[in-house]
Amino acid sequence: MKRKLFTGIIAVLLLFSSNVKAQDLKSAEIKIKTSATCDMCKKTIESALAFEKGVKKSTLDVPTKIVTVVYNPKKTTPEKIRLAISNAGYEADSLKANPKAWSNLEDCCKKGTTCEEKK
Repeated sequence: MKRKLFTGIIAVLLLFSSNVKAQDLKSAEIKIKTSATCDMCKKTIESALAFEKGVKKSTLDVPTKIVTVVYNPKKTTPEKIRLAISNAGYEADSLKANPKAWSNLEDCCKKGTTCEEKK
């Protein structure tokens, strides 16, 4: 009886641990420093990432300029996520903003200015 109980407990623990590992592979999180300056930047970056395959959720904290991205590592990579941010006109860690996209941003969204300065 004790042996069956012990075997059952071991089986449940193994099943649980393999399930946790499988969940880890379905989701990863990355924090990326951007050049965002305002709520319009937040909307632009989060919208751009919503169209990136494999991105589940993105949230930009405007005061810190850090976007937290939850993504499926089987469908995208941190490099592709950074490229999507760059192609929206913003810096992403050490990746510079796409110049053409940057030139299309509102003046207050360009690095070095803030919306309050332009009012």
